Amino acid sequence: MTDPSVLLLDDPLAALDATTKAKIIDDLRSWNQAHCIPILYVTHSREEVFALGERLLVLDSGHIVAQGTPHEVIAAPQQETVAQLVGFENVFDAVVEAVRPERGTMTCRIAGEGGPVMLETPLVRGGVGSALRVGIRAGDILLATAPPVGLSARNVIPGRITSLEQRDVIVSARVKYRVEMEVHLTLAARDSLQLAPGKEVWLVIKTHSCHLMQN
Repeated sequence: MTDPSVLLLDDPLAALDATTKAKIIDDLRSWNQAHCIPILYVTHSREEVFALGERLLVLDSGHIVAQGTPHEVIAAPQQETVAQLVGFENVFDAVVEAVRPERGTMTCRIAGEGGPVMLETPLVRGGVGSALRVGIRAGDILLATAPPVGLSARNVIPGRITSLEQRDVIVSARVKYRVEMEVHLTLAARDSLQLAPGKEVWLVIKTHSCHLMQN
C-alpha cells in the first residue's frame, strides 16, 4: 500500500473545499514526480484535469468519445457530448449560410422562433448548406445595455433578459432573441448595469468564441 506500482483515484477530491483541494493537488503532483508511476485519475472537474492530467480520456456510457491532451480535448471539443461536459453552455444546430475564405470566416444560420439568428464563425471545412453544431461558452458572451459600436466583435445580437440566477459569485443570465442563450456575469456587472428580467440588452460574441463541432 505504501509503495504501489499503479494508482486508481476515483473522484478523490469531490467532497473537499477549494483550499484543501489545492493543497492535495500540489501534494499529488509532487508525489507523482517523485514516484513516476501510472495514475488513472477519474474526475468531473475541469480544474483537476488541467492541474494533473497529461492525457485525457472522456467516457460516455462506457465508450471513449474523445482523447488527447487536456488542452486538445477541452479547449477544442469535437463532439457535443464533450462540449457540454467541459463547459459549453450554449450549443445550437446550425447551417452554413455563406463562406468567406478571404476573411477566414463564414456565416451560420441558427433556426429560432420567428426567424433565424445569424452568427459569424471561424472558417472550417464544409460548404454552403452544411449542417454543424455551434458551441459558445456562457463566460465568453458580453452584455451591453445600449447598442454597442466600434467593436472588433462581429456578432451583436439584441435580446431581452428572461431570468437572472445567482450562483455563488457568478450570475447566470438567460437572454432571449429567437433562441435563448446563457450568459455568465459577475455580481458587480449585474449591479452596475442594473440588470433585471425584462431588460433589453445586446449580446456581444467574438467570432472565435463560436466553436464549431461535428453534427
